[in-house]
Amino acid sequence: MPEQRFDQSQSLLQQQSIAPQMQQSLLLLQTPTLELRQLVQQELVQNPTLEEESTEISIEDASSASEEEEFDREFAELSQLDEEWREYMAQSRLSSPKRDDADEKHQYVMDSIVEPVTLQDHLSNQLSFAEVSPKIREIATMLIGNIGESGFLQVSLEDLCFDLGIPIQDLEEAKSVVQSFDPVGIGAIDLRDCLLIQLERLGKHHSLEYRIIDHHLDDLARKRYPQIAKKLSVVPEQITKAAEFIATLDPRPGSRFGEDTNTYVTPDVTVERVGDEWIVSMNNEQIPRLRISNAYKDLMATGSGREAKAYIREKIRAGKFLIKSIHQRQQTISSIASEIVARQEAFLEHGPSRLKPMNMAQIAERVGVHETTVSRAVSGKYMATPHGVFEMKYFFTTGYETEDGETLSNTSVKQTLAEMISAEDSKKPLSDQRLVEDLEKKGIKIARRTVAKYREELNILPSHMRRSY
Repeated sequence: MPEQRFDQSQSLLQQQSIAPQMQQSLLLLQTPTLELRQLVQQELVQNPTLEEESTEISIEDASSASEEEEFDREFAELSQLDEEWREYMAQSRLSSPKRDDADEKHQYVMDSIVEPVTLQDHLSNQLSFAEVSPKIREIATMLIGNIGESGFLQVSLEDLCFDLGIPIQDLEEAKSVVQSFDPVGIGAIDLRDCLLIQLERLGKHHSLEYRIIDHHLDDLARKRYPQIAKKLSVVPEQITKAAEFIATLDPRPGSRFGEDTNTYVTPDVTVERVGDEWIVSMNNEQIPRLRISNAYKDLMATGSGREAKAYIREKIRAGKFLIKSIHQRQQTISSIASEIVARQEAFLEHGPSRLKPMNMAQIAERVGVHETTVSRAVSGKYMATPHGVFEMKYFFTTGYETEDGETLSNTSVKQTLAEMISAEDSKKPLSDQRLVEDLEKKGIKIARRTVAKYREELNILPSHMRRSY
């Protein structure tokens, strides 16, 4: 009995395993285009039979042995597949011909990219020109190393004084040196300190703005203007004006030196209107055109040893599967993109407000693939449309049905919500309940908690914090 249980467990594990070639195919499908090129370059290094450009493949003087005949058949299939791939790539380039010097220009641009200057580099450079004693310079260097991405000190001077035995007056002097650097407000202890430093540099040490930040920052954050006005014996209009000026200050002076959060993408699919139709075209410029090297055709035609031929056969089979997987990847993405376009014509015509609800199961059924295949295919892929470049996942969203039977995606509802709030009277902002009622008048029935959720996702404050006085 124990042996039977072991055999069943072993069989189950074998069924769950995925062949290495299938793993490679799934990986290629899921990989974004720019990363795909890197993977292909690795395969070019590891597989000597692959090359980016090659002449058409054929084998002459084939051996009559059954092993050689099998190889010839595989090689002939590869030649046909390679020719289909070449034609597929050529057709995709008709709409956007590539200039001869495009590669050189692209490489020049890539080589021209410089390493961004970090906040610590920027501050250290200013410290090198500061006229301070070696002791203060050393302490200031330590403080710069303890400044976070927002520009605030991440340690207290009291802790440094206690832990390192540095006199507090030296720490204060070094902090003042660092706070004199650009950007203004750097090296502050907290938000209040940061804003006060900026006001001092602007000569507003005795201003209303300074008093508001110094003593009423919490009320300011909650837009309690009447309460602040009463405490400072001024009218609410003065607080409103001061708040508008405070809003121009930088609450995160170090953020512009942080990591670049912009994502630069190359669209995998472009959708353009040609006459009365929307045409989907694939971007294949970043995908290498793979062929089998002619050198290995010549090598097989000569009297190579059995081991050499077996090695070449293995590499050619691997190359064949790679070419086929890339071809299938492009065809799958193209088919899914075409189905998305067919279902989202209203979006292409009018923009995000007309985005329709759609799920991956619907697309999978139409394309004839599994739902997980659709998920892999759209992951990290982008579509260029007349309304901008969107991740293909953007088009998959839940939605609502209006009273007249029209379906709207939650993205469309969010945009409607944003438009309603942008058009509101700032002195009488719309509450979440009022937004629910106004949406219902438009035939959209959603719960109040859903409105609050969408508002937060849109980074819109509650009504009491949107009110202006």
